[in-house]
Amino acid sequence: MMKLAIVAALVSTAAAFAPNAQPAAQTALNAESDRRAFLGGAAALLGAAAIPLAANAVVDYENISYLGGGKIVDLNNANVRAYLRLPGMYPGAAGKIVSHGPYKTVADVYNVPGLTQGEKDVIKKYESRFTTKEPAPEYVIDRINNGLYR
Repeated sequence: MMKLAIVAALVSTAAAFAPNAQPAAQTALNAESDRRAFLGGAAALLGAAAIPLAANAVVDYENISYLGGGKIVDLNNANVRAYLRLPGMYPGAAGKIVSHGPYKTVADVYNVPGLTQGEKDVIKKYESRFTTKEPAPEYVIDRINNGLYR
């Protein structure tokens, strides 16, 4: 009898540590759990695959200093607010410059329709502070309105 009690105790102890068997029938709750696990894994995989795509963004624009932060202004890419630093340019001449273009040379700016003689004189005053770089789509789109309001 003692041997039987020991064997029963060992079997019950071993059963406590054995993994549970899957139920034979799949319930709707288990199916929902499996579906969520699959979709979660798929979403994580897609998210991990999208990370390298961010590396294609233009991080360093080599002509950034010509967009209004320095002494020289790029006529093809600078925002209208860049001309605030040049007294007499904003808003009249600056608005006309950014509304037209692109310009191949600085001299092309004098061909902008509607420029008054006074605006041409102001442009002539600052002509040495202008340059024409290749138009960059990231900046051309914001030349007239960059969305900054005060």
